[in-house]
Amino acid sequence: VQLQACGGGLVQAGGFLRLSCAASGLTFNHYNMAWFRQAPGKEREFVAGIRWIDDYTYYADSVRDRFTISTDSAKNMVYLQMNSLKPEDAAVYYCAARFVSSMRASVTRNEYDYRKWGQGTVVTVSS
Repeated sequence: VQLQACGGGLVQAGGFLRLSCAASGLTFNHYNMAWFRQAPGKEREFVAGIRWIDDYTYYADSVRDRFTISTDSAKNMVYLQMNSLKPEDAAVYYCAARFVSSMRASVTRNEYDYRKWGQGTVVTVSS
């Protein structure tokens, strides 16, 4: 399983970015996908997750109504659309995959449930 994230950059507060994660080597219906982030000096935190089989989504309170996670099965991609960005959204963003034996397993926010990780992509938000 390989995950390749990209799309980070510098944006002004109030702006938007779309992160992309190319996934390969996995059977999509048996994986939940998620985005995490880690700001300097802080622990890595859950941002958003999605269940591939039915696009069920789950968001951290801090990003709900501003961020949208989605998938494109035909392209093997996972996206994170980030709108109304705030300086506190600045972080290294990681995509992650969690194998699930049940295709309807709940999306979790625990990073230790996710065994496959992509390299990070840096998001900087200027005030």
